[in-house]
Parts: sequence; C-alpha cells; structure tokens
Amino acid sequence: MSRKRKYKKRTYTARRRPSRRQRWGIGCLPLLVPLLVGLLVVVLFVSIFLFFPQRTNILLLGLDYSDPTNALARTDSLILSTIKLPDGYVGMLSIPRDLWVSIPGMGNNRINTAHFFAESVQAGSGPFAALYTVEQNFGVDVDYYLRIRFQGFRDVVNAMGGVDIELKRPMAGYEAGTHHLTGNKALAFARNRLGSDDFFRMERGQLVLKALYKQMLNPLKWIRIPGALLAFTNAVDTDIPAWLWPRIGFALLKSGVDGIDNRTITREMVTPYITDNGANVLLPRWEFINLVLFDIFEQ
Repeated sequence: MSRKRKYKKRTYTARRRPSRRQRWGIGCLPLLVPLLVGLLVVVLFVSIFLFFPQRTNILLLGLDYSDPTNALARTDSLILSTIKLPDGYVGMLSIPRDLWVSIPGMGNNRINTAHFFAESVQAGSGPFAALYTVEQNFGVDVDYYLRIRFQGFRDVVNAMGGVDIELKRPMAGYEAGTHHLTGNKALAFARNRLGSDDFFRMERGQLVLKALYKQMLNPLKWIRIPGALLAFTNAVDTDIPAWLWPRIGFALLKSGVDGIDNRTITREMVTPYITDNGANVLLPRWEFINLVLFDIFEQ
C-alpha cells in the first residue's frame, strides 16, 4: 500500500531588487576607499618623482680604442650635460680633447689625459679623475659619469639598424642631404680627421647622437630598441643610479630632438698654443667659456 507524500505548498513573496545606488553604496566603501587612497598616493609619488625641480649634471666620456680587458685609454669625447625637470631642459656642451687644463695631482695637460693617467695607476679610477678635473676647471658640480667605448657606440647604432643623418652642408666626405650610416660608418663619420679638426669632430659627434635619438623615437624602429638597450648596457660603464633613469628618459622625451640645447666650445673660446714639448694644445679663454656655462647650467 503506497503512501502519498504530502507536500506543503510554499509561498514566495517578491523581493524588491536593490537599486544600483544601494548595491554600490555604503557596503562597498570599505573596499573603495583604500583603493582610491592608494591610487592617489601612487599618482602623488610619481608626480613628485618626475616633476621635482632638480638639476642633474652628467659627464659623458667616449673612450678611444683600447684593449677590451681594460679601460686604459684617453677620453677623446667629453660632453658635459645637464638635465632639469620639470621644464624638460637638456643641455650638452662638448669639450675639446686638446683643452689645456690643470689636472689635479698631475699638473697642466690635455683634458683627455686625466682619465688615462688615473687608469694607469688604478683601474676604475679614470672616470672620477675626469669628473674631478672638469669640476675643478669649469666650476660645475658633476653628479655622475657615463663612459662608453667607441666600439660599443658602433654596436648600439648597428642594433638600431643604422642611423640616418641629415647634413645641411658637405661634411666628412658626405654631400649635403640625408645619408644612412651603419655603425662603422657612423663612428668613422664622427671621428673623421681628414681635412678637419676637433671642433668639427665635436659637431659631428653631437649630430650623430641626436640622429640616433630621433631614430629611437620612430615607431617603426621600436622593435629594435630592446636590442639597442642590450648593446648599450654592455658598452656602458656608469654610476647613474637605476631610479634616476626614468627621470632622464622623461626629460629627453619632453625636450624632444629639436629641444636639446647642444653646444660646443668654439674656436673663439680658445687660443692655440705650442707647449715647451712641441705639443699643439688649446688654452681656454674662460671669459667666453663662462658665458656659455652660465647659459646652460644656471638657467
């Protein structure tokens, strides 16, 4: 005999769906408030970090060809640079390698020998000797150095697939116009000595640097940037801290290629001189050099 189950009839009462305002109301505040506060803290930190009005001076050193196992070489390229945020000012002053200055502890000599003399005594001390020499003679506090071998510069250019330079006049065997240079040709162009002097070499060196920077801003070349950064890392020796690189990059982006204030110590700022040993050097005319230093490092 089967038994029939009795089911109790359930009644359902319609529940009013909470409004959007109720669902996202006070109950969610404990979650949203910490997120908003955290976001504001991050934004504030990044803003202070990127826009804090601080000037950073860096000495760029380009080493002549040397043994890969050491850095015993002269600095045939010296560029005293400055970066200032938040206005995004980037200034560069090329210094002639034959400038006759006082080298601390060594007496008077060409400025490019400071690195060589220090490295011959103690490996790794060259950049600081060059930095200290610039500080003592130019009266500019230099915060960091960046040293690169010329061979490494060639590798960076090759990693970017070469570089396009635009010449307004014939220069170093090239006619006026646009030319695509490989790493070897770019290095030869910057260091060409036939029919030119150190003033022309400084101009060409800055021209290649700006052309390479312009290349990196081209979206079609962005795929090559990781390889170029790897080549740059392998070729560079620097004491610039990792936290400062974003500020440097932001300043360069803000200034743009045409916004970089690149200058050189010109012929009018020096006096050719022959030393007692018969060496052809350049005596600085500080009354003119100091005017340029004020424009770049005191604005």
